[in-house]
Amino acid sequence: MCVCVCTLVYVQTRGEKLRRAAVCIMTTLASFSLAEGMNIRAEIVVQCDDSRHKIQSSMLLLLQQHNQSSSCLKVRRGLLKGKQLIFNLSGAEKGVWSFYHFSQFSIFLGTYNVNGQTPKESLRPWLSCTANPPDMYCVGFQELDLSKEAFFFNDTPKELEWTKAVSEALHPDAKYALVKLVRLVGIMLIFYVKNEYAEFISDVEAETVGTGIMGRMGNKGAVAVRFRFHNSDICVVNSHLAAHLEEYERRNQDYKDICGRLQFRQLDPSQPQLTIMKHDAIFWIGDLNYRISELDVSNVKELIDKKDFETLHSYDQLKRQIDEEAVFVGFVEGEIVFQPTYKYDTGSDKWDTSEKCRVPAWCDRILWRGKNIMQQHYQSHMTLKTSDHKPVSSLLVIGIKKVNAEAYKKTFEEIVRNIDKMENECIPSVTLSKREFHFKDVKYMQQQAETLRLFNDGQVPCQFEFIQKPNEPTYCKPWLTANPPKGGSVDIEFEVFVNRSTAPELNSGKEQIEDILVLHLERGKDYFISVTGNYLPSCYGSSIHSLCQLREPIQDMPQETLRDMVSCPTCRAGTVSGDENGTYTEKPLDIPKELWMMVNHLFLKAIHQEDIFQQPGLRSEFAEIRDCLDTGIPDSLPGSNHSAAEALLLFLDALPEPVVPYSFYQQCLESCSNASQCEKIISMLPQCHRNVFNYLAAFLRELLKNSANNRLDVNILATIFASLLLRSPTKQDLAEKRKTQEFFQHFLAESS
Repeated sequence: MCVCVCTLVYVQTRGEKLRRAAVCIMTTLASFSLAEGMNIRAEIVVQCDDSRHKIQSSMLLLLQQHNQSSSCLKVRRGLLKGKQLIFNLSGAEKGVWSFYHFSQFSIFLGTYNVNGQTPKESLRPWLSCTANPPDMYCVGFQELDLSKEAFFFNDTPKELEWTKAVSEALHPDAKYALVKLVRLVGIMLIFYVKNEYAEFISDVEAETVGTGIMGRMGNKGAVAVRFRFHNSDICVVNSHLAAHLEEYERRNQDYKDICGRLQFRQLDPSQPQLTIMKHDAIFWIGDLNYRISELDVSNVKELIDKKDFETLHSYDQLKRQIDEEAVFVGFVEGEIVFQPTYKYDTGSDKWDTSEKCRVPAWCDRILWRGKNIMQQHYQSHMTLKTSDHKPVSSLLVIGIKKVNAEAYKKTFEEIVRNIDKMENECIPSVTLSKREFHFKDVKYMQQQAETLRLFNDGQVPCQFEFIQKPNEPTYCKPWLTANPPKGGSVDIEFEVFVNRSTAPELNSGKEQIEDILVLHLERGKDYFISVTGNYLPSCYGSSIHSLCQLREPIQDMPQETLRDMVSCPTCRAGTVSGDENGTYTEKPLDIPKELWMMVNHLFLKAIHQEDIFQQPGLRSEFAEIRDCLDTGIPDSLPGSNHSAAEALLLFLDALPEPVVPYSFYQQCLESCSNASQCEKIISMLPQCHRNVFNYLAAFLRELLKNSANNRLDVNILATIFASLLLRSPTKQDLAEKRKTQEFFQHFLAESS
């Protein structure tokens, strides 16, 4: 006897949505591929607390009724067991419900950090290393171009050079079609498929996520391609995570950011976007930058000489983080039987002989997640010497689902007829776990979440949707989201997240954490859900004028005082400040004390810091810095120099009115080539804005005096800070971006 257990998932109903429900049922039934001459006992298990769309008991009754008419399948009455509904099927004929079968296809995965070099040698030893031509290629690069132009404008001639080198090095025994190329600064992914299989590739989408400074810069991050091959959904991710030996927590954070932020659109706009994990197979390649810890360079090289890679691997940061389930949960990596791929002297096989003498490490990795995947090889390619990294490849064989069209159509039509009949006879109904949610002490850029659970107490599957209230543009306030906002899930997660767009109104007290959501059941009634909370005011998202009037931490100030300062015309002018009765008498501060704390900290501790303002900090440390600025506790800023630098950039980015107010933006563009005109415009700014601009420019000039240590130059600082100090009131094009940089460069010169 063979036992098969699967989860039956219900998607949607009515009209075209009804067809998706049928497809979902059929996909489940396809797992019952009954072997000839064997008695089969199979269970359909419905996970009632699963976070995806569900089919309820009535749908299972439909299957029961449907299969009782079959001579080869018998359905026993469903049992409610905990939070699972279990139905048993048995049969003895081959081919029942088996309209899917699996075919084997090979996919070649390659990753190469090229260190900003141009192709100097053939890539064939890497890309054509297999005896037989692979069916698909996914080739990833990192550090394609290290120039300032590539970093700041995402424009590089090296994309074409490396793409040409790849196309010329693909296996000579097959012809390939380029399906997709996606690039973010120096991170590039190219996807090829054999010509004869190109027609079976569909639903191709590509996305990018930057995880560099401020969570947006693209020098670190990921690019990804998702596609459907026959009836299997596949996602390939190429990432470049944070560098440096001690930064494994930052690499973990980058991985989680990529998983959370990288989402693909679906062809049906009514469907929620697909995350990386919602695919049948996931392949993750790239320079993950995890290093070898607790061994010095001589011990590492000794183990390499002995080819004792097993012992060496036990000190690998990625292995340890996976073992602790901190990252890549559910992923598999093949056995590593090759020496570390970083760091070499360019043009040789010699380990790094520079002054830094980097410890060798397996930075370049390939992992996968999914069923029916087997690895054929996993190796590095030492003959390529263009970069300080060695390329890595893996050949995997994956089982791809293919459909029997005739059997599929027959089953599909019958299930559609039965579901339609059943739905016309019943009205949906649900019970909510609770109807009031309170979020306590909401902070700037600190997510809070609570879960609403739906219990289907009706006789049919139900679909819900949060609907707009009269005269409101969306179903909820901008600081709130419901995930998913529609569907058939039993779990709905409410997330509160205050960002630079929503913070100003909350800081001033004009807006509160209060909303009413309307949960609408398709063909059923509406339910009203209350969401409340208290927001802790922050210097992030507060105006320069308001902060210049606060001599105490913002969270020590009564809400009424904050509201009065925003509404008072003389306060907005930045000329006076007020007492507790609303009478404004004291002279405001020259600059916000919070800005002074961050800049002074960086001036004293980070003036020589390598890659300052280019390497991101830790999110946990940003939270500590924000709390320190908002409460005055402790007296000095916590966290690393990189976290303090990023906190400063986020502060400038969150200002409701930028340092150079929007009303001056156009004048700045028109005068960008004339230094004296630029200085004249700055002299016309409101006093507190002018003070902040000049203070920051003076600090940045001090940084440039130490460029030999911190590796900063005028172009880097102008690019980073011009986009924050001179923000466009509308979307900024590339020409405007260049003009704002030219404008700000005048103030970074020594004579300024």
